[in-house]
Amino acid sequence: MTAVITPGRFLQTQEIPQLTYAATRDRFDEAWREPLSVLLGLGRAAGADLVEFFLERKQYISCLAEDDAITSISPSIVAGAGVRVFKGKGDCYVSTNNLTFTGLKAAMEKGLAILGLTLPGPASHLAEINLELLRDYAAAKGKDAWLGQCSSMQDMGDVLLAANGAIAQKGSHIQARRTAYFRDWQEVLVAASDGTFARDIRLTQSVGCNLLCADGDHRSSIGQRLGDTSDPQFLTHWDYGQTAEEVAASAGKMLYADYVESGTYPIIMANHFGGVIFHEACGHLLETTQIERGTTPFMDKKGEKIAHESLTAWDEGLSTDAFGTLDMDDEGMPTQRTLLIENGVLKNFLSDRAGAMRTGHPRTGSGRRQSYTYAAASRMRNTYIASGDASIEDLFASVDKGIYCKKMGGGSVGATGQFNFGVDEAYLIENGQITKPLKGATLIGEAKEIMQRISMCSNDLSLAPGFCGSVSGSIYVTVGQPHLKVDAITVGGR
Repeated sequence: MTAVITPGRFLQTQEIPQLTYAATRDRFDEAWREPLSVLLGLGRAAGADLVEFFLERKQYISCLAEDDAITSISPSIVAGAGVRVFKGKGDCYVSTNNLTFTGLKAAMEKGLAILGLTLPGPASHLAEINLELLRDYAAAKGKDAWLGQCSSMQDMGDVLLAANGAIAQKGSHIQARRTAYFRDWQEVLVAASDGTFARDIRLTQSVGCNLLCADGDHRSSIGQRLGDTSDPQFLTHWDYGQTAEEVAASAGKMLYADYVESGTYPIIMANHFGGVIFHEACGHLLETTQIERGTTPFMDKKGEKIAHESLTAWDEGLSTDAFGTLDMDDEGMPTQRTLLIENGVLKNFLSDRAGAMRTGHPRTGSGRRQSYTYAAASRMRNTYIASGDASIEDLFASVDKGIYCKKMGGGSVGATGQFNFGVDEAYLIENGQITKPLKGATLIGEAKEIMQRISMCSNDLSLAPGFCGSVSGSIYVTVGQPHLKVDAITVGGR
């Protein structure tokens, strides 16, 4: 990209319409510095406290195998930019798929106008913003080569069909087999009037299986999903035979399981995807977007005990290969590790740029968005309850009669933390021992109550990929926990 701009001098606003550049199609790079610094300077001269540009290019493809056929291949290629304008505690966000200088300027002008700001008059002098040296995480870590190293469409089809074939060999009373894969490649560039200038490439991949079994009136449905953020050959490295064996075994056990009786029970919740309840019922309540709305019961509880002393929880973007791992957030801030709860005491909230301005809680590298069409908001990354000191044997030995929730399903969460979650695979615990499979269980509770009842955590932390929807769209996250004991929870059933 070549900008017709002479560095090192003050521009006049009357010269702006004559500025042009030709954008390269293959990458965001240092050549974007001059036009973006001019636009940012123009926005500041109009009276904005801060202006931020988010540029994005994306290539996405998904593939679905149903039984013994590939039934869908869906590719998409998108590019665009968003500009956010801040004035006082107010802000405005405008997006565009026009990445020309004129297109970006027009989007910024709309944002300024919504906040009652106008560009300076003719012959006004304009100082460009002094952006930092480009922090290029993609170049530093060799990510520019990732897309070319990914699996071909032929590989996708071959692997998914082979996985469905393995499920057919392992399972019984099979009604339907589905295996799906997607690859999401994203290049982003962030430039802001506070000097931020950073680039990254993200490669998010996931594969999942689902098996439906039926025998007369008996039904079972079990799924499993894996994800990765750093291995271009993730799909071909997948051990689909092991996944098929695990899914078939779980579906077989649940097919003839008894229905659980409703009541209040102590439960042991498995590690890995069991962490979805903490993510949904508590994690969202620790985002500054909830503080801004006044919808979290924890908004004024920092430094106070909000959970059992056995519970410590983290949110971070650093774990190797985890689904929510990233080198920088969507506001250009380097990712970090944030201690949320320590021994039951609330330590920190998750904050983006707007959250920091409006609540006073410092930014935590948590500004995330689905795409350029969304403004960033405070969102989780890899969120999990930390390992404790107990063994799994200790947890089970403490339960006379309860339920082991081995695999969690879907659920819903209210604005202030009320939740209900289905359990796809459960077992009755009697006198510290697993005795028989159960189905139809639903966990019902409220975050501020259930957090106080997590009394034991084992030492086997495990993470699982997930998807999270909120005000800035759907993003990739990690949930996780060790095996843990909840002293009492309402279980819906028959």
